[in-house]
Amino acid sequence: MNEKKTKPIPRPGQPVRGSKTGEPIMALFDLMGRRWAMGILWALNKQGPSTFRELQAYCDGLSPTVLNTRLKELRAAGLVDHGECGYQALPLGKELFELLVPMGRWAVQWGKALESTKTD
Repeated sequence: MNEKKTKPIPRPGQPVRGSKTGEPIMALFDLMGRRWAMGILWALNKQGPSTFRELQAYCDGLSPTVLNTRLKELRAAGLVDHGECGYQALPLGKELFELLVPMGRWAVQWGKALESTKTD
């Protein structure tokens, strides 16, 4: 039997990828840097409460295994939960999304700046 070793859910104060001390920002970056974690949080904030299948469609049909794993991690982190209407962002998940929106705007400007300095 070939079982994959699951990564521990990042928590502030515990060693995480990139930080032996578990600085809170590094724990957040570890969690949100995992495949599809940010996309799931983004979809739940933009689309609202969603079923598993709706989330899978919003995230370009990611595999059920990855979606299950990320939802488990995001729930354990207090960012997402499952309610009557499906999965939804909790207040901390909504607050994090609002903090990411300006970074998204910055990234658009960054992309334009890189395009304008492109040398082929």
